[in-house]
Amino acid sequence: MNIVILDDYQDAVRKLHCATRLDPYTAKVYTNTVKGLGQLSVRLRDADIIVLIRERTHITRQLVEKLPRLKLIAQTGRVGGHIDVNACTERGVAVAEGVGSPVAPAELTWALIMAAMRRLPQYIANLKHGAWQQSGLRSASMPPNFSLGHVLRGKTLGIWGYGRVGQLVAGYGRAFGMNVRIWGREASRAQALADGYQVANSREEFFAQSDVLSLHMRLNEDTQGVIKLQDLSLMKPTALLVNTARAELIETDALIAALNRGRPGMAALDVFDTEPILQGHALLRLENCICTPHIGLVEQDSYELYFGSAFDNVVNFIRGTPTNIVNPGALQVRR
Repeated sequence: MNIVILDDYQDAVRKLHCATRLDPYTAKVYTNTVKGLGQLSVRLRDADIIVLIRERTHITRQLVEKLPRLKLIAQTGRVGGHIDVNACTERGVAVAEGVGSPVAPAELTWALIMAAMRRLPQYIANLKHGAWQQSGLRSASMPPNFSLGHVLRGKTLGIWGYGRVGQLVAGYGRAFGMNVRIWGREASRAQALADGYQVANSREEFFAQSDVLSLHMRLNEDTQGVIKLQDLSLMKPTALLVNTARAELIETDALIAALNRGRPGMAALDVFDTEPILQGHALLRLENCICTPHIGLVEQDSYELYFGSAFDNVVNFIRGTPTNIVNPGALQVRR
């Protein structure tokens, strides 16, 4: 069977230890991304099995209908809305779900918090241009001495979404002496209280009192665009907004407008509405916005975990013993 692995930007998959599991089979790795239906259908026309790296490529009904050879989609991590599972089932395409870990995204979140609060990206960039102890960040809209940064101890860390990642980040905040406050669904707030954390009394209070506000909700119909410009406008001019979850949680263009107005004073982002983000995008031009290229899970241990699980599902499918299929009805459809 022909196996196609999409969107391996760093050409890392072939060098993973777990990649040896595919040695007996024909596998092709693509290191660039194509978005158009026509380009994708050409790239995948000979694929019997597709391995997806998270949500980098969307599998729509229109695409599935153009891939008559396709039998299996192996997802790294959990299956999400980027795959039209119903269309796959109707066309007899099985979808295998992988495993995930909250550790890498939680650690990246914390790295962004520390880097942003101490203005490390700005200091490093200016030092390379010969400027000693200069972080920039001197816009008239910024508070006095905003360029100096802040320690975390004693500050309020707001976490919206108390799932696996949010719980880890809360623990990091507690270890650094921060006052951790949780917002989210009623069940999440109840769990946070049981774990000894404070819960915000209201959404407005949550935004207004957080010195660092980190987003960790799942993206779905209820959470898409849930954060509005009016929410961000409640934040302190010294506050930091961190988003390593999904860009679509924030209303389109609301964050750009908020950062230009100075509330919050800074943002640190690992996710964007369109990925890869276009060179020259407004967020990349803002000095009070730190951007990383969606690397929440991009590290060695996570890749071995995610791809190891996906490759196991591929091998088991080829051997006639499919595992972790989220749409078992597809196995009954003759292609």
